[in-house]
Amino acid sequence: MKIALVDDEQIYLDEMAKFCRQFCEENRLEIEITEYSDGDSFLCSGEEYSIVFMDIYMNGSDGILTAKKLRARDNGCILIFLTSSMEHMPEAFSCHAFEYIIKPFTPERVKKVLMDALSLLPQTSNYIEIYSERRTVRVSYENIVSVMTDAHFLDITLADGTQLSSRMTMPQFMERIGGAPRFIPINKGIVVNSDYITDFENNCCILENGGRLPIRVRDRFKIEQAARDYNFAKIRGVQRSGKGRAYDGRR
Repeated sequence: MKIALVDDEQIYLDEMAKFCRQFCEENRLEIEITEYSDGDSFLCSGEEYSIVFMDIYMNGSDGILTAKKLRARDNGCILIFLTSSMEHMPEAFSCHAFEYIIKPFTPERVKKVLMDALSLLPQTSNYIEIYSERRTVRVSYENIVSVMTDAHFLDITLADGTQLSSRMTMPQFMERIGGAPRFIPINKGIVVNSDYITDFENNCCILENGGRLPIRVRDRFKIEQAARDYNFAKIRGVQRSGKGRAYDGRR
């Protein structure tokens, strides 16, 4: 996510940046934050952002005027106003504001607004940090194809064919990904990313890379249903963003 913070008071820029980073760390999201001390420098940057936090009361161009100019060139970003007064709220929402946050703000309020905003954005890449071969590798969820237990290690296969071996248990892996629905346990010590499933055949899960992994036979229908449920949910997101793949259970 690219986030812009526009405020003429450094204390609020610092606090908002801190809360945004905390939110993204907790949700394992990539983030890029840019701070602006006034509306004019923000507009002159010409940059596009996923989310813009805009103070209403600023020296120079105030937040309302800045927002109107922003909307003239970018009607897609999520605009969130920061204010110490509700006085200008009707005018603020005429700029298609998503939300507002009253100063002084709390981390709980900022994180709640960010969570709501996140649901409207195209799918954002979450990531996990994996320690492998004496180095820490940051891997996005979408690039993980499968994870398999091998004694006290996990063998992690990536979309480009790379294999990572990490001293980690499967419960530890599942805990660190926070129950991401794309990852489905299909057998003892085997988890697959639903994005890469092409079919189920002869009690095996068939993957895009040609891999065939055995599924737990007694749970076959539950596993297939989990893959379908994930992809139905994903299709709704695809209809908003216009990209992605889906398993239809027939290929």
